[in-house]
Amino acid sequence: MNDMYYEDFHVGQRFASRSQVMTRERILAFGEEFDPQPQHTSEAAAAASNFGELIASGWHTAALTMRLQYEVAFCRIVNGGMGAQVDKLAWLRPVRPGEAVQAVVEVVQMRPSESRPGYGVVSMLTTTVNQDGHSVQTMTGTLLIPRRPA
Repeated sequence: MNDMYYEDFHVGQRFASRSQVMTRERILAFGEEFDPQPQHTSEAAAAASNFGELIASGWHTAALTMRLQYEVAFCRIVNGGMGAQVDKLAWLRPVRPGEAVQAVVEVVQMRPSESRPGYGVVSMLTTTVNQDGHSVQTMTGTLLIPRRPA
């Protein structure tokens, strides 16, 4: 499916992913391995946390968002493109077991690369929303995307 060059994108273009449910088991497993704070590793300990219940790690939400972004937009880029940076990452609401999240990716800025003439620089705002349409995370990232050969 890798068929999109820099020239195939435009500011305002949007891609919406499928939804993925955050299960209790996956939240606990991710928390144990990568972010062992009590609100991510034990329902009993989470009850005593400032959240009062088990929630997904923000890094878990970010990792799942990356997967969803890839499936809906990044997989389309010729040669996969290259991630250059994440400008801003914000966790707006906790994600609880059983919630379904979806990534909405929007192209917000584009320009030809000055240092790499065969590439364009594309900034994308990704908003991760839950099943109720509430934003749970936002992230702005910059990619280098190959330009169409002459």
